[in-house]
Amino acid sequence: MPIAQGDTLPDATLLRMGEDGPEDVRLSDLLTGRKVVLFGLPGAYTGTCTTAHVPSFIRTMDAFRDKGVDEVICIAVNDPFVMAQWGKDTGATEAGITMLADPGAEFTRAADMAFSAPPVGFYDRSRRYALVAEDRVVRVIQEDQPGVCDRAGGEALVQSL
Repeated sequence: MPIAQGDTLPDATLLRMGEDGPEDVRLSDLLTGRKVVLFGLPGAYTGTCTTAHVPSFIRTMDAFRDKGVDEVICIAVNDPFVMAQWGKDTGATEAGITMLADPGAEFTRAADMAFSAPPVGFYDRSRRYALVAEDRVVRVIQEDQPGVCDRAGGEALVQSL
C-alpha cells in the first residue's frame, strides 16, 4: 500500500550532483528533525513534469518558506546527471529546490509509489505526488492521475497546510 498520512517515510540512499560528481544522500539525514516538502514525479524532461509540476513548486517556494518548510525536494527515477541538468534548465535549482535522483527506484519502491508503462519506456518510475513530512512522518500527501498535475502541484499542497 502506498505511503499515507501518518506513515514514517522509508529511508533510502539517493544521489545528487556535488562539486566532484555524484554523491550519496541519505534521505533520513534530510528529513530527521525538519519540516520538508517532497514531491515525486515520473521523470525529468517529461511533459507534465516539466511544464506543470516543477514550475508549480518554483512559484510556491516563498509560500512554503512562510509556512515553516525547511526544504523542498524533488525525487525522480533518473540519474543524478539528468536531475542536475533538468534542475538548471527548469530554474528549479536556482529557486532552491533540491533535485535528487533515485536511479534504482529504491525509495520509490519502498514508498510503494512505483509504476511501469512499457509502451513509453517507463519502468519502476514514480507516480506523481507531493507530501509534507515533519521529522520523517507524513502530515499531508496528495497524488495525481497520470498526465495531470492538480492535487500534487505546489499551489494545492500550500493550500492543504
